[in-house]
Amino acid sequence: MLSETQFTFAKGKTMPLTRPTFEQMQDIVTDLGMTMEPERIRDFMSSMEGNFQAYDLIDMLPDEKPQVAFPRTPGHRPLPEENPHNAWYVKSEIKGADTGPLKGHTFAIKDNICVAGVPMMNGSVTLEGYSPDVDATVVTRILEAGGTILGKAHCEQFCLSGGSHTNSTGPVHNPQKMGYSAGGSSSGCAVVVALGEADMAIGGDQGGSVRLPASYCGIFGMKPTHGLVPYTGAMPIESTIDHLGPMTRTVADNALLLEVIAGADGLDPRQYAPKPAKYTDALGMGVKGLKIGVVKEGFGFANSDADVDAAVRALGDKLKSLGAEVEDISIPMHLVGPAIWTPIALEGLQWQMMHGNGMGMNWEGLYTTSLLDAHAAWREKADELSDSLKVSMFVGEYFIRHHRGRYYAKAQNLSRRLRAAYDAALAQCDLLLMPTTPMKAPKLPDADAPLDEYLARAFENVGNTAPFDASGHPAMALPCGMSDGLPISAMLIGRHFDELTIYRAADAYGAK
Repeated sequence: MLSETQFTFAKGKTMPLTRPTFEQMQDIVTDLGMTMEPERIRDFMSSMEGNFQAYDLIDMLPDEKPQVAFPRTPGHRPLPEENPHNAWYVKSEIKGADTGPLKGHTFAIKDNICVAGVPMMNGSVTLEGYSPDVDATVVTRILEAGGTILGKAHCEQFCLSGGSHTNSTGPVHNPQKMGYSAGGSSSGCAVVVALGEADMAIGGDQGGSVRLPASYCGIFGMKPTHGLVPYTGAMPIESTIDHLGPMTRTVADNALLLEVIAGADGLDPRQYAPKPAKYTDALGMGVKGLKIGVVKEGFGFANSDADVDAAVRALGDKLKSLGAEVEDISIPMHLVGPAIWTPIALEGLQWQMMHGNGMGMNWEGLYTTSLLDAHAAWREKADELSDSLKVSMFVGEYFIRHHRGRYYAKAQNLSRRLRAAYDAALAQCDLLLMPTTPMKAPKLPDADAPLDEYLARAFENVGNTAPFDASGHPAMALPCGMSDGLPISAMLIGRHFDELTIYRAADAYGAK
């Protein structure tokens, strides 16, 4: 029974939880592979009462979650004429502190990141109608630093696409060419930043979702070291590859925003030992003395555009002319990286994001319980999930059911070998260089495109980006040219927690 003291903690909330029916318990016993006589099931039901009383108390107590500051309204869904690229989901101005390093700057927030009181759908009709009751840590930090949030930017359905054609409301269009992909999954963020509708944005990256849209849209996108930026309050895909990072038009803004959002918050177990730095110190330092390895295996894919490979090599030549040592380097494991990432991403997302209702279990971080409850409704509209999410679920579910999660486990073990291969290269070099995406932005697939084309546009561009989600290394997309009216992007990769050196090189290249 609950004690008087326990009831005092939950004063005024004494309604017990509903107990299971005999039929529900019978189904549980059967689903767990057991055979049990009805009377034995009833004996177990009686024995569980003490456990249920503990659940009664948990239900009665208030949740432990961060307080929300700074006034805001739910905002509004912009009409097509004020949102021609379909980049915004909701516009809602939230003004931060009167002073701070971000004062005077405006921000878009990817729509898988919680902003309390502002609708969030994470690209999917199955979550539409949900409004979070907490601010993500990155949102709080932006507001406390004086930034003004202008709203939520569209993303791909549950962030499962490197293209920009899977959002339930329709495709997000490239800022340079209507009808072309903006990249994914942080598609809307890249577009509103490239168009100047917001100064900066926070995107999310599990397979390249900050860097891919930055590549296609011609902006800077940093995937920081895993654990540097708290993921608290963002909807997870898979905890070991979840990242949040800044998306900006300039290197200086990118460094400034990372400076504000980096560091432990005490609520995210992904942050095992973050080492933030004053990244703006990198500006103006130049590249003299830096060693940069041009990774042979990052070029020359079957789907590579020749002009992309040439522009990235030209960036290397420019850095060499500015005083860096630039040499080719070979990392054969890089070609295995996408395969290592695949079971982690697909089995992991099916276990955590879908079966786990977006949050999963077995860690001590902040659980956004309102999001968990809202996302559980995906089962009621499963047919309306995007095909890019469906194929990911099918693969993940098959290997969980029929191979016991063995390949997820082996891929996690192999990720340490992948990390070591990059670390060995970075023991010889300060930075690695390769294209962000092998190609420029392709045309958006038609609404009735064949499944193979739809899926190709969703996953064809992650070969260079996904391995660094598995290895955790910081990696930044930076624009390095235009061809056929579309941006080309290079990617710089650094040692764990050495984002500052990436900014040194990016600033030097852009400053001359």
